Amino acid sequence: MADDPGEPSAGFIEGREHVLPVRVYYEDTDFTGVVYHGSYVRFFERGRSDFLRVAGVRHAELLDREDPAAFTIVRMEIDFRRPARIDDALQVRTVYDRVKGPRLFIGQRILRGGDLIAQAAVQAACIGMDGRPRKPPPGMAQALAPYFAETETSA
Repeated sequence: MADDPGEPSAGFIEGREHVLPVRVYYEDTDFTGVVYHGSYVRFFERGRSDFLRVAGVRHAELLDREDPAAFTIVRMEIDFRRPARIDDALQVRTVYDRVKGPRLFIGQRILRGGDLIAQAAVQAACIGMDGRPRKPPPGMAQALAPYFAETETSA
């Protein structure tokens, strides 16, 4: 999917991995100029959301369906390896590993050049508007199928 020149970049996909370039701004840092730990959660969220966007899955369209769907994070494990600092150019790299029932298993890394800054193991659940878990809608599952390392064979 080509970016519209009037739209912000949603990154690109290399093989199974989505790459989102991110610049560290002052608002992302603590008083020492080092990225605040909560900012990594936002960077990871942008990576997951933009992966979906590039793969053709839009949150607004999921909400506009006859059977609306959304996502919630049910588990996130983050390892912080090195500090990122103001003005750093980072890459958020995201892989949707597999789907099992309503759950999506996602691996993410933040890199500065070749240096690993942080990595996360994320479990997201697809939910209906009542907050109950549900399988991802068929169109979404089909759009993401080429990127999964493995797919569920039974419910």
